[in-house]
Order: sequence, then structure tokens, then C-alpha cells
Amino acid sequence: MTDAAFFADGYANILANIGTARDKAASGGYVLTLPDPAQIEAAYRTSPIARKVVDLPAEDALREWREWQTEAEQITAIEAEERRLGLAATMIRALKTARLRGGAAVYIGADNADPSMPLNPRAVRKGGLAYLTVLSRDDLSEAEPQRDPRLPGFGLPAYYTRSAGDAASVRIHPSRLVILRGEEVPRGLAARSDGWGDPAIWCAFEAVRNLDSTAANVVSLVFEAKIDVIQIAGLMDNLRARGAAYEAELIRRFGLAAAAKGINGTLILGEGEEYSTKSASFSGLPDLLDRFMQLVSAAASIPMTLLFGRSPAGLNATGEADIRGYYDRIRVMQSLDIGPAMALLDECLIRSALGVRPPELHYTWRPLWQPSAKERAEVAKMQADTLAVLRGMGVVSDEALG
Repeated sequence: MTDAAFFADGYANILANIGTARDKAASGGYVLTLPDPAQIEAAYRTSPIARKVVDLPAEDALREWREWQTEAEQITAIEAEERRLGLAATMIRALKTARLRGGAAVYIGADNADPSMPLNPRAVRKGGLAYLTVLSRDDLSEAEPQRDPRLPGFGLPAYYTRSAGDAASVRIHPSRLVILRGEEVPRGLAARSDGWGDPAIWCAFEAVRNLDSTAANVVSLVFEAKIDVIQIAGLMDNLRARGAAYEAELIRRFGLAAAAKGINGTLILGEGEEYSTKSASFSGLPDLLDRFMQLVSAAASIPMTLLFGRSPAGLNATGEADIRGYYDRIRVMQSLDIGPAMALLDECLIRSALGVRPPELHYTWRPLWQPSAKERAEVAKMQADTLAVLRGMGVVSDEALG
């Protein structure tokens, strides 16, 4: 049997310690150290930046809500049903919980059937959707996930269990839950989250903590911005010789000096005493804080203009491109996460509002970017000019132009 041979690929320079055991850069690595859930909760409840990292995308994703596309009478009925159930507010709370805890669910109270049985939207009659309840991932226990990739729900629990206090636990079929997962953890990674996801704050936690720590140190530095320094001849000798009596006399002496200075701005010193001040420099702190803010913004994928409420830096900078990119990311969340998660709930909602399910009925998410009054006026003027040109050309009838 031959001896094993070890090979290393990459650039190496022995004289410069590059690629060797003494290479400082090569010794760095990543360690999966997940924050303590108690720390996550404390950060969310005490740090305004941590709270915004969790709440802002959830609020932006649902604040403009959606527009149903059908006849006006049916739209009115569906929107009234949404208001009765408090659907928008419920979904915002659930999405915030999912981003904070790594997962949440909304229980669909659509009938009085056994919750362990699948929910059939076709069985929901008008007014049959009774209530919606937000549950955290901590409120639900997952069953063994489906292991057969040929069956629906592969990798997901076949059912969930909810403890009902002193009563027996309640088994809940997944179809009765609007499942909202946190940040996705791809399959195959170690320490997966049992079908849920990671809290949204995890990746940004270190950056937020560094920013808050730096800001707290700057606050402390403000109180040390100017320090009075008084030199006293023979201070240590007198302390050693006279002890507490000299210490008390010293405190009384400079207490009177400080009081006199506060009254008339004049500091009276005795023989052998010298007075000077030392001031701290704050010249580099704004740039330092700005860099930490940029790191938090990048880690949270939220523009600084929205996360910190500050104007964009740079000549002629508006921050519009950053905000539009962020809104595009929110639209992906609406289309690929929130919409599919609410699909079965929406089927129940439609039947509860109308009693039937019109096949052409659908909705669209309202745009997050709202034009200003000036932009709306400019668009209206362009549309009017276009209609005037079409009317003048005679290519479109007056009835079609309206």
C-alpha cells in the first residue's frame, strides 16, 4: 500500500509568507455561530435599527396591498370580507413574526371540521371563513418530514402539532396553515431549520451590533470631549503623608474652585497648581459611523435612504435607483413567497365573500413606487396629447377614444 500524498493548489510565496502556515490572510475562515434567540429578541425590542431590518420589508411588501380584477360589485364584496377578517393587518403581523423567528403561520378558521383533515376550499360557503390566527414557528411542532421525493410535500412535515394548554395537543393539517418561512436555507446544508428558515436578522446581526456599539462609544466620548487637567505640586507625597484628611481637603478645595468657575467663569488656583484642558477629536467619527451604516444596509439589503432616513450622498444623487432595486426585491417576495403561501386562503376568501369562485377572478399587487403629483400630471398630459394626435389622424373613432 502506498503512502497518502497531500496536495495544495494556489499561489505561494515563502519569503512573503503567502500561502504558508504564517500567512495571516490564509488563517481566516468562517464559523457558523448562530445568535442566541434571547439576543435576537433583545435586539429587536431595544435597537431601532434591528427592528427596522425585520419590520420594514414586511411592511413594504403589504402596505399597498393588492387590487382585485373583476366586476366592481364583486371587488367590493371581497374587499369588505378582507376588512372583516383584518386580512392585511394579520398578514403583516405574520410576516414580521416569520422574519423575526424564522417562520410563522396563519391558521385558516374556515369550518368546524377536524383540523387534522385537509381543508377543501370548495366546501366553504358564503361567510364561511370565520377567523384567522397568527402562530409563530415556536407555537407549532413539526412531524417527521416527507422523505419520498415522488410524493407531494417532499421535505415538509405531513402535519403540525399545536399544544392546547392543559387539553390534548391539536394536530393541524398543512393545508389549514398559511406557511411563511424566514430566509431560505438550501437543502443539504448542516443545521437546517426543520422546514422553516433563518431569522432575517441573523445575517445582519453582527453588523447591527457593531453599529450600535460604535454609536454608544461615540456617545460616551462626547462626555469626555473636554477634560480639565490640574497639576498639583507634591500631590502624591501629601496623600501618603496625610491620607484621608488631605483627600477630603483636596475634594473640598476643587469643589469650591469649580463652583466659583461656574459662577463667574474664573478659575482660582493656588501656588504650585497648573491648569490645562484636553479636547477629544471627532474629525473621523462621522466617516466611521457612515461605513458601519453602509455595512448594515448591505447586510439587510435595504437602502440607507430607507433604513436610516437619510438623504443620499453625492452630487445630484437621489437614491432612486437603490430604492427601485429594493422594491424589485420586494416584488419578488410578493410573487414567489407571499402570493403562493396565500393561494389556498384566497380561494376560501373568494368563496366566503361571493359564495362562488369566478374563474376569471385574479389580483395584482399594487406598485410600491408611488408617483408624485407632478409626475401624475405629466403622465396625464402625455396621454391627453396622444389622444389628440390620434383623433386628428382619424385612425381611431371618437367612441374608442372615449
